Parts: sequence; C-alpha cells; structure tokens
Amino acid sequence: MFFGWPGTTLDTREKAEADSRTARDTYEIHHRAMTEASKSGAGRIGMTAPLRNPLYRNIWLASLLSNHALMIQGVGAAWAMTELTTNASMVALVQTATTLPILLLALPAGAIADMYDRRGVSIVALLLSITGVSILFGLALTGHISAWALLAFSFLIGSGTAIFWPTWQSSVSDYVPVELLPSAVALNSISFNVARSFGPAVGGVIVATAGAVAAFGTGLLLYFPMLAVLFNSKRMVEPARLPPERLSRAVISGIRYVFHSPPIRVVIVRAFVLGLMGGSVLALLPLISRDLLGGDAKTFGFQLGSFGMGAVVGAFNVARVRKHFGFEGALRSSVAVMAFAVAIAAISRNELLTAVCIFFTGVGWMLSTTTFNVAIQISVPRWVAGRSIASFQASLSGGIALGSWGWGVLAEATSVETALLVSAGGIFAGGVLGLWMRVADAAKTYAEEAEVPPDPEVKLALTSRSGPIVIELEYRVPAQEARAFYRLMLEVQLSRQRNGAYGWSLARDVGDPELWIERYHCPTWLDFLRQRSRPTQAERLLHQQAMAYHRGDEPLRVRRMLERPFGSVRWKEEARDRGATDVLPLSPQGGT
Repeated sequence: MFFGWPGTTLDTREKAEADSRTARDTYEIHHRAMTEASKSGAGRIGMTAPLRNPLYRNIWLASLLSNHALMIQGVGAAWAMTELTTNASMVALVQTATTLPILLLALPAGAIADMYDRRGVSIVALLLSITGVSILFGLALTGHISAWALLAFSFLIGSGTAIFWPTWQSSVSDYVPVELLPSAVALNSISFNVARSFGPAVGGVIVATAGAVAAFGTGLLLYFPMLAVLFNSKRMVEPARLPPERLSRAVISGIRYVFHSPPIRVVIVRAFVLGLMGGSVLALLPLISRDLLGGDAKTFGFQLGSFGMGAVVGAFNVARVRKHFGFEGALRSSVAVMAFAVAIAAISRNELLTAVCIFFTGVGWMLSTTTFNVAIQISVPRWVAGRSIASFQASLSGGIALGSWGWGVLAEATSVETALLVSAGGIFAGGVLGLWMRVADAAKTYAEEAEVPPDPEVKLALTSRSGPIVIELEYRVPAQEARAFYRLMLEVQLSRQRNGAYGWSLARDVGDPELWIERYHCPTWLDFLRQRSRPTQAERLLHQQAMAYHRGDEPLRVRRMLERPFGSVRWKEEARDRGATDVLPLSPQGGT
C-alpha cells in the first residue's frame, strides 16, 4: 500500500500511524547517514574516486580538452576586441556575449536534457560551438573579422555551451553513485578551472606569437576529442515510463518546481547576486591587465591563469571547508575572501600582487559556485535535475552577463579602479545576504526518488488529453490538532505544486469543523500520472504524516474526477460504450 497518493486508502487509524512511524524512522536513519557522509565523506571518499569509472574518466578527460578550447578561443576573442576598439564597454561585452546565452537558453536546455537522450543533446551542443569557432577562424584567417561579428559568433559559441553544460552536469549521476556525486561535481569544476589555469596562459602565448587566428584554430581542434568520445560512449538508456512533456510545458514544470522549492529559490537568488557582483573580475581582467598593469596579452593570460589556479585549489578544498564551516559558513567565508582580494587588486599596480589577489578571488569563486552546485544537485530528483541545474546556471550567468555590462559601463564612466572597489563592496553585501537567506545543508534536503505507486482504479475511457483531473481528499482531524495539521498541509501544498498540481486549496467545513478537504487539479490525465510519479521519499513521508492525522471509523476518502467529462458519456443510445478498454495504456503490461 502506498500512502499519501490519491487513489489509496487507509485501513485503520492504527495502521496509518504505524506506517507513518516506520517511514519516519526510515527517513531519520537515512538522514543521519547522509549527514555523517556529508561531514566525513572527504576522508573516506577521495576526490578522484569517480575517475575509476572508465566512461566517466574518458568523458572527463575529453571535457578537459574542450574546456581548454573554450578558454583559448576566449582569450583570442577578448584580445582581438582590444585590437578592434578602445571602448571599454565593447571589451566587456565579449564576456557578456559568451555568457548571455546561458541566461536565455538555460531553461529550455535543461528541459531538453530532462526530456531526451543526454548524449545526443551534448553532441548537438558541441556542434553549435564548433560551428561558431570555425566561422571566427575563417573570418580571422581572411582578415574580415569585425567587432560585431566577434560578438555574434561568441554568442553562438556561448549558445552551444549553454546547451551542453546542464546536459553534462545533470548526467553526472548517471555515471557515478550518489555518494560520489559531490566529488564528481567538484571534478567537473576542476576540469573547467584547470583549463582556466593553463588555457589562458597557452592562449596568451598563441595570441602573442601567432595572433587571434591561431587561437581560434587551436580551440577548434580541441573540441573534437569530446565529440569523438560522445559518439563512442553509447549507454543503455532506460525507456521512459510516460511520454515526454512538450518543451513549453517542460519549461513551465521546471519553473514551477523551482518556484515552489524554498531551498532552491535561496540558491538561485544567492547565485545571481554572486554573479552580478563577482563577475567584475573576469569582465574587467583585460582592462586590469592593459590599463592598471600596463601589460599585453601575456599579462592577461597570466592573470587569467592565476584565477584558474585559485579555482582549482578552491575545488580541491570544497569538502574540507564545508566540513569545518558547513554550507552557509563556507559561502560566507569564501565571499569575504573574494571581497578583500578584489579590493586589493583595484589599488594594486604590481603584477605579482595583482596575480595573488586574482588567485584568492578564484579560490573564493570556486568555493561558492561549487557549494551552490552541490546543494542543487543533491536536493532535486532526477526528473527535474537538468532544469534545476539550468536554473542555477542561468541565475549565475545572468548575473555575470548583466554585471559584466554594468561594470564595463562604470569603468568607462569612471575608472577600472572605481568599478572594482564598488564590486568589492557588492560582493561583501552578497555575503551579508546569507543572514536572511541561508543555504540549507544538502544532507537535509537530499532527494531520493520513491517507487512509482500502483495504477489508480479507473472505469472511464480516458486518453492522455482527458482533463482537467480534479483530486479531492477528505480528512477528519480532531479540533485540538487543527493547527498542527494546517501547518503540515502548507508543506504538502508546496510538494503537490512543485510536482505538477494546480489550484491547490484546503477547506474546512463550517458545519462539521473536523472535516477538511484538500483539493487540486492537473490539466490532463497524463499530467496527473506524471504528478503522482514524481514525489521523493521525503515527500511521500510528508503525505503519510498528513494522512496520519485522519481519525474516525471510515477510511480517508479520495476522489479523482474528470471535469468537463465530454466524450465519457454516450450521447446516443446506440453509441458504443468504450468502458475501461480505452484507458490510456501506461506500459505494455498496463502498469505505470
């Protein structure tokens, strides 16, 4: 018996309470295990443990090269812009053009990652980036490159990256078990930041010796290993139990999940603020190298490498910092380090001192973003993982894109030094925001998927588009437990809504105060089947706790009704009654 699902019943009050206690005990044991793993996992599980998986290792190594490709062509694009124009805002727009697609395409990309084969989506995304780099290479080779063409094709490269990242990030749990997920997430960050460390330095040397055209050509070549690995890494994909949602509906489902998940909303807001304030360093780094340090492309590459090296150090120490300070403590300390380092970099005119400041900025940046990433990945179920990660990336990249433009405008209007000092103050203010918006410990929000409940009993002929489907649950709750029941039902409301329920309401009978009616609807029968298959084990426990409040001799009554039942009634006596034979088949055996 699966309690807490529409269509099920409770045999007796004692059985409900006993099952609820059992589920609660199971959850508490699981929660304690996750908490201990969170505290001591760094000591028991090495950072490189996921690399023992050959498939993950091959893809990770290939991603290391493709990340180098992104960095090298990025150096070429940024420095090419400084040669095409002296306008500071145009230089800063190179990063905006690369990161803006992540804001615009992240949610559709996340939905596509959840709906379709992630391997195929990754291949298409890589081909987009390869096309953009190829065109830039051709334009630079023939001498026809312009500032606006540079921005346009940087946008195309960013579009491919925007589609690839949520697909790759959300597929990590397909390759490694959940206990290795934090290490795998950190390894992905390390891959990117090893490239950030050495890629810009290599890119700077290439640009200084052979020009931007060589940087674009090198970047193009380094994309192909990832493409080859993806073509050869065929995995068995478990067929979906239900048809995929339409793209528009899938995007809406992802937005609703994030909106009705307070812990995820906190991460989204905090990540946006971090990107908005902390993105100044990467956006203005070409100008720091040129105007504050009086350097050239090699200086720019050296400073970028310092940031990347700091990020690598930060990634290797994420677990250790979280162990000592917790999630929120790690975020606040890393933000404080960033703010101090950016402020010193603003007034420094020494290349080595600036490099040290940029190094610590990279440490703080990586500690913050990886902590956010782990918090998201562990706290969401698989069906919405791509969209949740995409929402996080969209918020972070949206902040970076908007901030990059703003810091460029401010630097043009005042000075690079002033823009950096203002940014340092904003970064520190973002840390203070944690006093009101704390990031929850991932162990406390760990989302483990529950078993799919048995098919509901249906005697009407339904199709996937039949609807709306209205669900009503009648509870009998003693008056002295009304307040506690109501508070619990507010949590049930969020659970229902983030999994696909609309129009949720809770009513109390004025003539019979012990009678409470929970009511919600789903647009179609297929949407209802999706909604009832999505809750996690923690949400299942929540539903059981609500149903345990039910008292009385009668079992809890659940009604599932077809609203506007056109097509379910024979309008003519001679019409064929399809009965239950046309109920939407959910699998060859008829089960969900």
